[in-house]
Amino acid sequence: MDKFRMIFQFFQSNQESFMNGICGIMALASTQMYSAFDFNCPCLPHYNLAYGLGILLVPPFILFLLGFVLNNNVSMLAEEWRRPQGQRGKDPAVLRYMFCSMAQRAMIAPAVWVSVTLLDGKCITCAFCTSVPVETLGNTSHPHFSEGEIERVLARIPCKEIYNGQQLIANEVAVRYLRCISQALGWCFVLLVTMLAFLVRSLRPCFSQAAFLKSRYWSHYIDIERKLFDETCAEHARSFAKVCIQQFFEGMSTDLVAARCHLPRKAPADAGEAAEKLLGITDRGTMNMALKSWHRCKPPLHLHAPALPTGNGWAGEGQPRTHPSAPQRERAAYYSWV
Repeated sequence: MDKFRMIFQFFQSNQESFMNGICGIMALASTQMYSAFDFNCPCLPHYNLAYGLGILLVPPFILFLLGFVLNNNVSMLAEEWRRPQGQRGKDPAVLRYMFCSMAQRAMIAPAVWVSVTLLDGKCITCAFCTSVPVETLGNTSHPHFSEGEIERVLARIPCKEIYNGQQLIANEVAVRYLRCISQALGWCFVLLVTMLAFLVRSLRPCFSQAAFLKSRYWSHYIDIERKLFDETCAEHARSFAKVCIQQFFEGMSTDLVAARCHLPRKAPADAGEAAEKLLGITDRGTMNMALKSWHRCKPPLHLHAPALPTGNGWAGEGQPRTHPSAPQRERAAYYSWV
């Protein structure tokens, strides 16, 4: 059990890197499977470019959106961006940090797709086969080929089984030429993405370290606060339902045994514990008001010492005031500093 706990803690502490690796592996596997089984160039002059560029650009865009959809922090970012100002201000730097963090993870799968597709060369061969320089690589001494016929012949370069222009340009020469250009673009794209990732990950904190630390801290705080709020709401709902059900059955048992003059049984001991977890909110209207208040005007991020009210009979009413003791003064000074 200790080994499994250590493994779980390792994955939990390195969740971001682990998820980035999983996204990259899944994108690489899906790209290889698609390139191996599903790529069929139409080999028509007016469709090759659209099909090739569509395969190169549309799936990365879908993967990018899926990266945002599968990220749990998207709803948190949208909620923080759209919530009213209330008693707590919104820091645009924190919102930018959260968006950039999600975008970096979402960009992994599209970057892998584009790089692998370019290195494979099929998309570029299909999209730009009609742009092969026949004057340099082929034979233009045949007068019976018009421009339209040459375009139709070149559009069939990706389809070896129907290509019939060997006298114009060899199929292997055109494919090698286009694949060489595609692989060069692929390696340039990999180099560009690697350099960009290096600059983002290493040089960004160097320019504004204090702002970077502040944004990262409050981003973590918003995430943790949301999780704790959800856990507290779930615990309150469980305790509220438990007390309501117990009171319902106690009332039913009282009505059933009233005719026999039997005393109702005492409430179980855990009913008091459940009532304590209600935190003073014991009706539906007050709970709805508390939830609405949390959304509209979250409390300010300022810790202060809890003070008992003195004007409504809760504590201290009608009693002479006393000077605070030394421990009380120390606590007050600490909370005012925080």
